[in-house]
Parts: sequence; structure tokens; C-alpha cells
Amino acid sequence: MAEFALQDYLADPGRLILSTPEWDMDSFPALGEHFLQWLSASLIDKQLDADLHTWLIDFEGCQLLLKAEHYSASIWLETLSDEQGREELAFIAQLLSGHPSAAD
Repeated sequence: MAEFALQDYLADPGRLILSTPEWDMDSFPALGEHFLQWLSASLIDKQLDADLHTWLIDFEGCQLLLKAEHYSASIWLETLSDEQGREELAFIAQLLSGHPSAAD
């Protein structure tokens, strides 16, 4: 999994920062779709602002936000609330870091 890796996992705010190939606002949709395929997640909705892609995704029944900001060249996943998505983010962090989960 050389294309996507874990850059940082911030458990308290519910945010997981990705390390990805270089991208720009025009190329992010293809990269985002590729990431969703790798993750076996599905796209629910997407929004494009001046410098920010925001995608609502479904990962194993849990809704998360996939965000990509042009000016900081950052891509990250975040939870929608404090109560939802923390276990899923921890699992994705393990996948991205190449460490198998305890359940595997």
C-alpha cells in the first residue's frame, strides 16, 4: 500500500491525516475515488468549495468525512461527532500504518 499511508492519527479530535501522492483540485476526485475503492467505502455525497473537497462517505455502516484542502495539500478523514466513528478511524489507522488489527 505505497499510495496511501498514515501521516498522523489524532484520536481525541477524531481526525486521521493521510499521506498520498501529489494532487490538485482537479485531480483529487480520481485520487479520492481510488482511496474509497482501496478502503471498500462508498460515497454518499460530495461538496466542492473554493479550496476544499468534502465527501461524506460510508465505511462499514459508519459515516465519515473525507476532506481535501488545496492550499495545505492535506487529505484527512474525520468523524461526524464525538460518539460516532472512533473505532472505525482507529481501524483505518491500523490499515494505513500496515499493522494488522487485533481482530485479524
